[in-house]
Amino acid sequence: MQINPSILSADFANLEEELQDILTADMAHIDVMDNHFVPNLTIGPQVVSRLVEVSPIPLDVHLMIADPDRWAPNYAELGAASVTFHLEAARNPIELARKLRGAGAKAAVAIKPGTQVSELTELLTEFDMILIMTVEPGFGGQPLLTDTLEKIKHARSLITEKGSAITLQVDGGVTESNIAQLAELGADSFVAGSAIFNHPDRALEILKLRTLAQSASPKL
Repeated sequence: MQINPSILSADFANLEEELQDILTADMAHIDVMDNHFVPNLTIGPQVVSRLVEVSPIPLDVHLMIADPDRWAPNYAELGAASVTFHLEAARNPIELARKLRGAGAKAAVAIKPGTQVSELTELLTEFDMILIMTVEPGFGGQPLLTDTLEKIKHARSLITEKGSAITLQVDGGVTESNIAQLAELGADSFVAGSAIFNHPDRALEILKLRTLAQSASPKL
């Protein structure tokens, strides 16, 4: 069970310290937003490049941007361990996934709440990870949309059917109260922002979330 804290909920004036505070996590989740694909603007390649240099854990970069076919490979070249782009924004997702892998990063694809999992069926084996957004992308701190839960189950079924070792990540409203249910449905990677960074003891919260997920995982 992977726990990837989202720095969208961290103190942006002290990101290096905040990253040191989550070194027990698997990866730091970095949300890149361009104010075009989503109605918010966060950080870009210059900041991500510096975060790669100072982070004690690998970076899981989530691109919520227009034209990822053009911009996504740059983030892999900067040293991100995993780069996620949105299916809704990509012109050629298979070609882009291969470019990301060729640049040394894991390739991941995300879908918004309104996009059906079935749209990934023919693409699945090209990716290392599938990200199911359980909120509308753009802002942290939103509650999980319960009508997205069936999509997690559907995605896990497709992955099992393909016999692939693909990570299934969920992002949006992940908390202590629902992570066990998400794991039971088949998720094995969890992005949590405010649930971790609003907690005074980040390491303890990461441990709690991981333990809850592991206890509910059908893989165990």
